Amino acid sequence: MAELLIARNPDPDSTLPFLLRVPTAGGLVFRTSGTWPRTKALFCYPVGGEEWPTEPDIVERVPLVSCSRNGAAIDVIADRRTERRSQIVHTRARGREMVFWQSPNTRKQARPQVRTPTARAAGTDGELEIVVDSHERYAYRFATQQVRLTKQALSCGDYGVVLGGRLVAAVERKSLSDLVTSLTNSTLRHAVAELATLPRAAVVVEERYSQVFASTYVRPAIVADQIAELAVRYPSVPIVFTETRGLAEEWTYRFLAAASSWARDEAVIGARIPGAESVLDGAGPAPEPTTAQVRAWARGAGLEVPDRGRLRPGVWEAYRAAH
Repeated sequence: MAELLIARNPDPDSTLPFLLRVPTAGGLVFRTSGTWPRTKALFCYPVGGEEWPTEPDIVERVPLVSCSRNGAAIDVIADRRTERRSQIVHTRARGREMVFWQSPNTRKQARPQVRTPTARAAGTDGELEIVVDSHERYAYRFATQQVRLTKQALSCGDYGVVLGGRLVAAVERKSLSDLVTSLTNSTLRHAVAELATLPRAAVVVEERYSQVFASTYVRPAIVADQIAELAVRYPSVPIVFTETRGLAEEWTYRFLAAASSWARDEAVIGARIPGAESVLDGAGPAPEPTTAQVRAWARGAGLEVPDRGRLRPGVWEAYRAAH
């Protein structure tokens, strides 16, 4: 019967105290931080088979029912009553390939047993128009809400709402790995500085704050200090940890809906009070339209435009003059 072997790492300088030997593809060996992914996913560092000791100090032998590769994952089923299933997943984060060993329990912790509401956000009448930055990959769809999505280039943030042709609120989305990377290379500092120029803005993180302290490649204290520094330097741009992607999407919808309602009320009040500061005074520039949007407008306006390719500068000038 095949076995999954866990031995002590003989290298005293390694931060990963165990070696994991998986009986597939001739025997794969990983350095790892634990003997089984019981409460959290374990980071695994792949090494050559020659790193497995000739006389290993075996900590645990796990007899297996099966061990098979399915795409970028290795499914492991142990021959025992409890803690039977686990998966070794090859993924990409922080610009490089990484391997994690996870179990159904660790995946459940990342998916809390809650159902997000489908009730429309307070203050919204009909569909809420959300502008999605054209560079945003795998964007939120807001499928359970009454939302109309428009894809355009935003001056800052990944999702925003527009009033009077001006960007009045935006949300920057981050996974935990994106957050750590952008903190260490200072790109998040510049992004938050730009968000702070808007009337309302926020950063939403698709993870729990506690996972900041599970970081492997960057000292957790450094990440926590930089998050705190941004919160102090830019108090108008909160950094919100929402635990999962689904909850981050829900929070983004509610935030933008509230910001849109607030901006409309402020604009009305500002118009009624002489000398009052308008909410648009601090708004960002209008999002740039896509070529397809300008082409559709031009045809509706009776202008001749090609079916594909670039548009003449005069068409863009006419669009901007009309809007």
